[in-house]
Amino acid sequence: MTFTVRGSLTVPGDKSISHRALMLGALSEGVSSITGLLESDDIRATTGALNSCGVSTQTIAGTLRVTGVGKRGLRSPSSDIDCANSGTSARLLAGIFAAHDFTTRLVGDASLSRRPMRRVARPLEAMGATLRSENNDGLPMRIVGGSLRGIDWVSETASAQVKSAILLAGYNASVPVSIVEPFRSRDHTERMMRAFGARIENTARDVCFIPDGSLRRFDLTIPGDVSSAAFFVAAAMLASRGELRLLGVGLNPTRTGFLDLARRMGARIDIEDSRDEACEPLGTLVCRPGSLEGITVGGPEVPGCIDELPLIAVLAARAEGETIVSGAAELRVKESDRISAVVTNLRALGARAEERPDGFVVAGSDAPLRGLVRTHGDHRIAMAFGVLAALPGNEITIDDPACVGVSYPGFWDDLRLVTR
Repeated sequence: MTFTVRGSLTVPGDKSISHRALMLGALSEGVSSITGLLESDDIRATTGALNSCGVSTQTIAGTLRVTGVGKRGLRSPSSDIDCANSGTSARLLAGIFAAHDFTTRLVGDASLSRRPMRRVARPLEAMGATLRSENNDGLPMRIVGGSLRGIDWVSETASAQVKSAILLAGYNASVPVSIVEPFRSRDHTERMMRAFGARIENTARDVCFIPDGSLRRFDLTIPGDVSSAAFFVAAAMLASRGELRLLGVGLNPTRTGFLDLARRMGARIDIEDSRDEACEPLGTLVCRPGSLEGITVGGPEVPGCIDELPLIAVLAARAEGETIVSGAAELRVKESDRISAVVTNLRALGARAEERPDGFVVAGSDAPLRGLVRTHGDHRIAMAFGVLAALPGNEITIDDPACVGVSYPGFWDDLRLVTR
């Protein structure tokens, strides 16, 4: 049986940029307009948190207007800040709240409460805030903010969330900060802060905030999320025929690692209509079927594709030869232990896969895959195996398809739209 991809698709707005646009709009001076904001559970968590601290938001004709309160202008919330399942909300808001003269308590769902927060608490404590987790290293976490001092922080891991928390704390406290990373992590925060008026300087592995000026109001159209587009790129890679066009996808070089890996596996991906809008590059991805081969992934390329590695594992199950991923221990502290989840599920379906401390090995095959996928409530696991389930001959059931609402509520409808 053939598997065809067809048509054009606009994927939802970038989740990382949506979080940051909301927060920077809240900290700016004036009313900012955001078009294309992702409508998902994670983004609703950030919006709700800001609303509870006195930030006014209003949607008019599809555009969200955020009335900024300026530096240190947030109001003390009257109750806990519920971050739901959103690690970005919790960690970036921690940086903002650390510079405000009130106490905040962050809570989340069971999954988020297990995710490590000490990595962001340590630099903020070094700046002078007090952060205390009530559940070992996770949420709930109480933040006692106030006057902060500058910091030069050397990060043990390449983490955009840690880097962003420090930058946001430095901005709100008007103190200089610098962050050095072992590898370059995604750079949306510094791009946006610089574009909207903050003084940011950076090289390949470090970024500095210099307290000079304030964020001004902005009008921003958010590009399509390349991490969401990746699932449709994968569908095209696995197809027998056809062509799929993904319109207006963000092509920030710190986020396109998956496209590089996909091409190494044999994907046929062209970029058309490449352009810059506001502070981010974007374009149209034109994707066609290809013959897939196993690859080796590791080292400095991992941070740029960390969210898409479960998808690489799924593609590897249909590639020629073995795919080996290492240096990706960070996958164990995402919404689920994604190393364990992908390997256990691949084995349950009949694929050959091996779990390693910091990655996995997957052997490709064209044998039919059948069975139940346990997502552990993780949207990336659901969508990755959902692509595999769309292939003719496979009989795969996803136990919790609704969990995709965290990042892509319309995923299943869009997947049916472009495949047959």
